Amino acid sequence: MKPLLFFICILFLAGPVGAQETGQYGKTNIADLVLIYQGGTHRPMEWTKDQFLPYIVHEDSKGKKNWLYDGFLFLEFKDGKGRTYAPGYAKLNARKPEWEWLMDRNFEKDKAFYALNQAIEEQVPKMKKLQFKHKLVVGIPAPIFNQKDWGEINGKVMDFSRHEDRIEAGKWYIDKFLERYKAQGYTHLQLEGFYWVDEDVNGCAEILEPLGDYMRSKGMKFYWIPYWNAKGFDQWRKYKFDFAWLQPNHFFNTKIPDSRIDQACDLAKKLGMGVEMEFDAHALNASKEQKSGRLKAYIEAFKRNGAFTDAPIAYYEGGNGMYLFAKSKDVQDKVLMDELATEIIKRKSKSFMKRLNATGK
Repeated sequence: MKPLLFFICILFLAGPVGAQETGQYGKTNIADLVLIYQGGTHRPMEWTKDQFLPYIVHEDSKGKKNWLYDGFLFLEFKDGKGRTYAPGYAKLNARKPEWEWLMDRNFEKDKAFYALNQAIEEQVPKMKKLQFKHKLVVGIPAPIFNQKDWGEINGKVMDFSRHEDRIEAGKWYIDKFLERYKAQGYTHLQLEGFYWVDEDVNGCAEILEPLGDYMRSKGMKFYWIPYWNAKGFDQWRKYKFDFAWLQPNHFFNTKIPDSRIDQACDLAKKLGMGVEMEFDAHALNASKEQKSGRLKAYIEAFKRNGAFTDAPIAYYEGGNGMYLFAKSKDVQDKVLMDELATEIIKRKSKSFMKRLNATGK
């Protein structure tokens, strides 16, 4: 369906969503949430302390430094060894051992959470006083419908054709994760909740509400970032997510016009969501694909549609985009990243963060 026609259909055929329309971006207590793809052996980053630095602090072309992202979303779709944590990313579904392995990767010393906490620790005495908490959101593997080989909990073999078993497995992961996280005592991280890695509700709609309720009973929130036109994206409240950001899915396909980003902003306001900014290393000036203009289109559209001034924003950067921009010596790369970082830094003002916290708690 053509983007404009789809948008018109959403306006007139939204049905039950109409009662949930807000006319403004949603609010949560994370202003800028960067996606950290971590765990799978196929990833380009091990997420050491030095690799995290460009995500924590931005140094502009004049050498001035400012705090950057206030939120970090750790997520993974597959282990890189043939098993998937959400439907469709590998031939075989992740079992209990792969779920445990992923959790181990999160808590690995000198990497992931540990490295992020240490990197912030080292920057605190060098920077202006922090006006915000560094928030942490963590992906939870999806108990994939009909899986029979996941494993056991307390001697009971899990059968994921039964929704109650899928819910039990999800609760098991949440409990294990919280137990390990609390034992670490990270002084600069504030765990906010869990993220649903499956980007539509096909095959999982029945288990979302009970899992979300369980997270909330533990003091956690439930987050989601559906792709453009994903099943259930316009009913995110129905599935009891605490907050959701919408993917425009513009950057990747040059046939999609820049107007898609405006449409995504309009829909996000209509549905009380945040929006996602999307780019990767192909936005670098030296890239053969030369997609810097695609990233610029997001920046301009977010300015034009008030996203930078009013919306919680999630940032897909391809798994190492920010790091590669920070390491680039190309002047055009520096200018582009300075432009983006300037907008993010503005959003770290005490008044802006206070407004998000007041409405997002």
